[in-house]
Amino acid sequence: MLPKISLAAVGLTVGGILTITGFVAYALDYATLNLAGFFYGIPLVLGGLALKAAELKPIPFSQPTPEKIVALRNQLATPTQNQIRKDVTRYRYGQEAHLDESLERLGLSPTDEERPVLTSLLEQDWEGKYVLTLTFTSPFISLETWQEKQEKIAKFFGPDLEVTVAEPEEKVVTVNLISQLTLP
Repeated sequence: MLPKISLAAVGLTVGGILTITGFVAYALDYATLNLAGFFYGIPLVLGGLALKAAELKPIPFSQPTPEKIVALRNQLATPTQNQIRKDVTRYRYGQEAHLDESLERLGLSPTDEERPVLTSLLEQDWEGKYVLTLTFTSPFISLETWQEKQEKIAKFFGPDLEVTVAEPEEKVVTVNLISQLTLP
């Protein structure tokens, strides 16, 4: 649950309350409470503002994941699939975009302006296999380039994964990370 909470919002809220308490205490001549409000509140507000400036919001699921798929994920998802899902569905700080380093290493991000943007996730059952689908808006990288990198993507994201790439609509690319693990 904690990764679903914005640290910036917490810092701004708590810092704001303490700072206001400090101002009120100053007006009412409560020196100790005044100092505590200022010495803790203002740094928390500034820290919250800094985090807000560097905040990267979680990527949503395109549709809710049914319990059947969650059970399949628990049995067949690879560690890489789990790590990607957890990383992109929580607040991140100090990154330009989700999976930016991965896209750069794969040769799919020539510049920050041309980098594909991850817009949603989808978990599904594909003939008894767990699939994590990443949907990117990709106006500058063509489907052909994605397809050329398909094998490299599979190797990059680790063993026990098959990768397929599709373009369901113009300038939108889906990358399916298909687990090759089987039930015992």
